[in-house]
Formats: sequence, C-alpha cells, structure tokens
Amino acid sequence: MLDRVHPPIDRNREVVIRVRGVEVGFGEKTILRGLDLDVYRGEILGFVGASGQGKSVLTRTILGLVPKRAGTIEVLGQNLDELSPSERRLLERRWGVLFQQGALFSALTVKQNVQVPMREYLHLSERLLDELAMLKIEMVGLKPDAADKLPSELSGGMIKRAALARALALDPDIVFLDEPTSGLDPIGAGEFDELIATLQRTLGLTVFMVTHDLDSLYTVCDRIAALGEGKILAEGPIETLLESDNPWIRSYFHGKRARAAMASGA
Repeated sequence: MLDRVHPPIDRNREVVIRVRGVEVGFGEKTILRGLDLDVYRGEILGFVGASGQGKSVLTRTILGLVPKRAGTIEVLGQNLDELSPSERRLLERRWGVLFQQGALFSALTVKQNVQVPMREYLHLSERLLDELAMLKIEMVGLKPDAADKLPSELSGGMIKRAALARALALDPDIVFLDEPTSGLDPIGAGEFDELIATLQRTLGLTVFMVTHDLDSLYTVCDRIAALGEGKILAEGPIETLLESDNPWIRSYFHGKRARAAMASGA
C-alpha cells in the first residue's frame, strides 16, 4: 500500500478548475443542479458519488464533450464560454484525459496511440515523434516491447498505462482520470495508484480523478469531493469526509469495505 503524506490544503493556492452554478441535464432529467467546485494546482482531487449521480458527466462537461444549461467553468484562468476555437484548441493542449476503459484506438499500436495527440498539435519529425512516444511509454512503467503491440494484445493494467502515456503526451498541466483502477486486481490497482502519485509529484500535475476505489481515496488523494443530488455534498481531506453526517457519505466511508481499506492502509 502506498504511504502518502497529504499536505494541508492552502486555500490561497491557484484554482486551476473553477466550476460555478453548473447545471447539466438530458431531456427532462437534470443531472447537475447548480454545482460549485474548485480544484487547486498540484493536488490530486478524488471525485466520488453513487452510480448515476453525474461524476463522469461533470468531467465531460468540463472537457466540452457535454453541453451545460447554466453556470460557468474556468480552466487555468480562462472562461470556457469566452474562448474562440483557436484559443480553446491551445487550452486543450494543457490537459490530458484517461477515459474509463482506456479508449485506445484498436487498430493502432501503443506507440501510435501515444503519438495521436502529438500529431494533432505538434509538427515534429518521425524520429522525434518516436523518441517522445517511447519516453512516455517508459514513464508509465511499460516495457519498450509494448510500444509495437495492439490494444488487443495488452492486459487490463497495460491498457491503463498506455492510455495514461497518451494522456501525458503533450506534457499537460491537468490530467483527468475516469475510474483509472476499475477492472484491475488489488495489486495492479495499488501499483497504478503509486504511479499516479509519483507522476503527480515528479511532473507537478493537477489530477482530477473520478473513482470508486476506496484505497485510492485513502492513499493518493489530497482532497475528496462527494457528489449527490446534483451538487457537492462535502469536500475536503479524507478526515473531513469521515466526519460528515450525510447518510450516503457515512455509508460509503464507514461501511465494511471502507473499514477494510482503512485497515490495509494503516
């Protein structure tokens, strides 16, 4: 189990993602109802909530993949609603995304997958593209021979690492992780958590992590935001969530699985 020291949150730190009054819905169903959330530079924020409450919806709304009905979203000091297409394109270079199932292109090798954002945004020689892709592949702990494998030839853990390498392709400021340890065995999940923490510390990343994994919440997240009823029910370090009297939060963080996670991290 990763032994991570969580520094106290400095509220004077730069807010790199600022969400205010965001409402999102589909048809007659409203998913997010006036949601407010801040993400601070250099932290790993764990974003939790019951299934179907809108965790991935908020992530996709921040990324511009889902339209919002109301509210504002600022990323790295820029209001997304006020950006021109070219300004938006420049901003998108500063974040990377790991989707839940990896979302690798099945017909491309790992190296080619990592090079996709490089080819879209950079103008580099093939030699440099190959060198950079291999650097990212090594950075996430994959062996060099994984570079020429197709996604169908990879284990679940290797797919996650390859997708993370692609998310890091453009040296982003922010990385969005959607259930990064889902489908992994406990050992693989623990190793992936340790990788995330190491990369965050080494590269100075801000990490927005949607997760159900209690071990991840206890060991790698500096702060946690709990979603329910379309809003943030509570946010803060793990100690704050443990003291919450909200019924869902209490059930989540004080249930049998939570006690096991606490015991294993002790």
